[in-house]
Amino acid sequence: MTAENKVVMRRFVEFINTGSEELAQELISPDAVFHVPGRPEPMRGPAGYLAVIGMMRSGFPDIQWTLEEMISENDKVAARFTMRGTHHGSFFGVPPTGKTIAVQAMNFYRLSGGQLVEERGQPDLLGLLMQIGAVPPPGA
Repeated sequence: MTAENKVVMRRFVEFINTGSEELAQELISPDAVFHVPGRPEPMRGPAGYLAVIGMMRSGFPDIQWTLEEMISENDKVAARFTMRGTHHGSFFGVPPTGKTIAVQAMNFYRLSGGQLVEERGQPDLLGLLMQIGAVPPPGA
């Protein structure tokens, strides 16, 4: 299953970088659960994940994710991403600044039948907010 999971994850990166509804239907289980930082309830299914991508794209229309590292074992995958984009829209109430970001994220996935069924994402939101000037850097 490890080799299959790696193929699915590479397709998943294509999905998150394009926001393709077709890829969402292919790669995201209708019963999938996505635990999103700052949200009391998880997002669900392909529509839930498309909403997460839409939220990120509303603040960073050019956002792209690069898969830096991946470890796969049985039905689980750990992945480290770098998110890059330009702050051209409101994000967490912060008006557009035009600043670019490069933010790390550590995500943990569970897959079944070639689809994602669960994600626990841990993006560096503090680092992102510091990069767009919403939070002062340490010592400022």
